[in-house]
Amino acid sequence: MSSLMDAQADFAAALLSTATPVPDSIRGALRGRAERRFAVYRNNVAASLIEALAGRFPVVQRLVGEEFFRAMAHDYVVQDPPRSPLLFQYGESFAQFIDGFAPAAPIPYLADVARLEYLRGLAYHAADAEPLPTAAFAALDGGRLAAFKVRLHPSVFVLASDYPVVTIWEANQADTVVPISPRGREAALVARPFIEVETRRLAPGTGAFLANLKSGSRIGEAVAAGAAASPAFNAAEALATLIGANISVGIDA
Repeated sequence: MSSLMDAQADFAAALLSTATPVPDSIRGALRGRAERRFAVYRNNVAASLIEALAGRFPVVQRLVGEEFFRAMAHDYVVQDPPRSPLLFQYGESFAQFIDGFAPAAPIPYLADVARLEYLRGLAYHAADAEPLPTAAFAALDGGRLAAFKVRLHPSVFVLASDYPVVTIWEANQADTVVPISPRGREAALVARPFIEVETRRLAPGTGAFLANLKSGSRIGEAVAAGAAASPAFNAAEALATLIGANISVGIDA
């Protein structure tokens, strides 16, 4: 059994790295022919993973161009191959990889765009849940509002960025990209309360407010977090966003 496991480990190690010799367990009538066949298999696996990343991160690819993206994705595939047979889960660490990928340094917002696209994928595959009707909030005791906890939809994710990440992502949904300034902080709300994944631009304070609700904070605590994140935070607007986005599935005293 150990010899089989060793052979499998050697096969996996050689599969994505051209610097790793073809394992001795790969045999054929001629050694050279076996190596050529393994090289074809190796290339097909790498190409498939790169295509999977391109499908998961289309805006990242558009921002850097296909050639640059494929080279970057190949380095990532070699460094961090899939750990699950479910390819829709692959790419969790891609944004972190981009952070440390020196050739991408001239595009400082690129990693946050990758984070946004990955969260959109998670939201798409998240569990379904029925959003609360607006009337559920109207029925709350206003004097005790700060003490309530709001349970958010399983598809809800909040991303805080030092860059206008939603504006950049939105600009790259059109056929023609309008030049935009990469300056300005934005937060993103990603959710799928109904059928389609939605991406909303948030002010930094509202982003902090929703992120704290997601982590289990009470409304009062989330309001305090929003105010700490931005002097321009408006609690009424943050609550309106919470209700209007249809992302609440329960309220606990």
